[in-house]
Amino acid sequence: MTHKHDPSADIDGPEQVRARLEKTGYLVDDGLATACFLAVRLHRPIFCEGDAGVGKTALASALAEALGAPLIRLQCHEGIDASQALYDWDFPRQLLHLRAAEAAGVTDADRLEGELYARRFLVARPLLKALETQPSVLLVDEIDRADDEFEAFLLELLSEFSVTIPELGTLRAEVPPVVVLTSNRTREVHDALKRRCLYHWFDHPGFARELAIVRRRLPGVSARLAEQVTTLVQALRAQDLLKPPGVAETIDWTQALDALGATEVDAELAVATLGSVLKYREDAERAKGLDLAAVLAARGA
Repeated sequence: MTHKHDPSADIDGPEQVRARLEKTGYLVDDGLATACFLAVRLHRPIFCEGDAGVGKTALASALAEALGAPLIRLQCHEGIDASQALYDWDFPRQLLHLRAAEAAGVTDADRLEGELYARRFLVARPLLKALETQPSVLLVDEIDRADDEFEAFLLELLSEFSVTIPELGTLRAEVPPVVVLTSNRTREVHDALKRRCLYHWFDHPGFARELAIVRRRLPGVSARLAEQVTTLVQALRAQDLLKPPGVAETIDWTQALDALGATEVDAELAVATLGSVLKYREDAERAKGLDLAAVLAARGA
């Protein structure tokens, strides 16, 4: 367990959060900076909702770096349950211990049971790790993939930041983790969980903001290339695509073109590298039908 330092003691307000996040390369607006500050100060989870690739998961990584705390990630999926997220017992080690005790002639059943369910045989999953690691940032990624039962379990845990393990008693976080929940909105998350959280909707950024993000994340690429790729991505999002590209795809596309030695992009090179930014055949076909050269010329890129 790390030292019990509350990161909120070092944060004076939203502007300080913004400055720290920007040092990590993550740019935030006033609303998100305020939500992050309140999440740290009030020990309330921040619920981040929006399309994939708009920076929800990256926020948790940036917060961890900004606060000097480890990032603990729980990736949700269909069928996830408490044992996968919270804790489990190390049955193979328990069995080995039991055999060793029997070989040594230990016959005291109460003693054996106490030894088998000692803390050293407990396997801490992400949620328990977050309660025991202080300070920490807990990322509960894609909560919309989990089911209603897991949502209810998570709500209870986040309300108290404690868990009761029958064999060991109640474990409580002296300094609650900073919690970031993300949802791609594949289904609606229940209001009860949302009410426990601060809410922030992640939209696709405008041109200037997206270009600033790309330049911050990829400072070594050509400024002209970054501007051209951002221009093309903004145009692609205006189309009726199955999966509009996020900022992550803008960065990937720019990085791919830079790896090819490009300092600028034309329509032919853009079409050849569409696989870096579009992940559905129908979207790629629609993009190929656009006059990409005209898109670049219209902005003077």
